Amino acid sequence: MIIYNVTTQVNWKIHEAWLEWMKNEHIPEVLATGLFTHHRLLRLIEVDEMEGPTYAVQYFTSAREKYNQYIANDAKELREKTLQKWGDQIFAFRSLMEVVE
Repeated sequence: MIIYNVTTQVNWKIHEAWLEWMKNEHIPEVLATGLFTHHRLLRLIEVDEMEGPTYAVQYFTSAREKYNQYIANDAKELREKTLQKWGDQIFAFRSLMEVVE
C-alpha cells in the first residue's frame, strides 16, 4: 500500500472555507481519478498554530504505478486549481510513504 500525503498549513482567515472546499471539492476530485482507493483527512496537533492550523490528507493506492500515473496525468492541474483559489494563504508539502506493516 502506498500513501500519498499532502500536509498543508492554512491561514486562519480562510481555514473554514478551505476545509469545506477540501471535503466537498478537492478530495472528491482526487478520488475521481480512480487511482486512489480511499483517503484520510487529519489535523496535526501539538504544532505551532500561530499562522493557522495544519492538516494532512492521505490518499491510499495499491501500487506505486498508480501514484506515478496520478502525478503524470492529474497532479499539475489540481495543484494549479488549488493555487488559483488559495494563493499564498496556504503552504503545502507532499510526501510519499509505503506501508510496511
